[in-house]
Amino acid sequence: MKKDDMIAWFEQGSVSIPKLLFNHYSDLGLDETEFMMLMHLNVFIDSGESFPTPHDLSAKMSVSTTKCMEVLRNLIQKGVLTIEQLDDSSSVISEQYSLKPLWRKLINLLMQENQNEVQQEQEQEEINLYSIFEKEFGRPLSPFECETLAMWVDQDHHDPLIIKTALRESVMSGKLNFRYIDRILFEWKKNGIKTIDQARAHSQKFRQHQQPKNQKPSQSQNSSAVPFFNWLEQ
Repeated sequence: MKKDDMIAWFEQGSVSIPKLLFNHYSDLGLDETEFMMLMHLNVFIDSGESFPTPHDLSAKMSVSTTKCMEVLRNLIQKGVLTIEQLDDSSSVISEQYSLKPLWRKLINLLMQENQNEVQQEQEQEEINLYSIFEKEFGRPLSPFECETLAMWVDQDHHDPLIIKTALRESVMSGKLNFRYIDRILFEWKKNGIKTIDQARAHSQKFRQHQQPKNQKPSQSQNSSAVPFFNWLEQ
């Protein structure tokens, strides 16, 4: 191969195909012929030829001109390709293909996938939350308790980690019931507590405030006291 031929080859450039499109074109309802048609349209547009004819496309593909016309029509009907009109200074109306609808659909697909992943994580977190409560209570939760737990998450928007911390606080206080836990969550939300560290500091401050100032705990009381710890890391 001559040097000039190699230079001409390099000057032709390269085609960049988004990996997201390559992996998900079938999720957009596209088959392989439609996918290749879009790729060829993308190359034509990048080369400055924004409105190739079916004959031009057929010359690049292994399908007939009639088939190219059919595929183009299908792509427009599926909402991944549009034909835009351009007005120039000479008042001559020209047309061009646009792949913007394709990119929009691809972005929407990605956003939907991310939302589904977040929703699945939240659902799994709620399942784990129910399991932890049932383990601490030593029994299945009643319908009312299940409804209360769901309300804390869906209506009050408490983080599951905060709910777990409130549960542990109620266990350590010897008051294992939903009313007490609800009161803890109410107080924490009122005081702007959103993290485990904030909840731990608030609980320690509350205990110090509850203890009479002149009362000094005995050595036996100190040895039997249950310290507040981050039980989620155990």
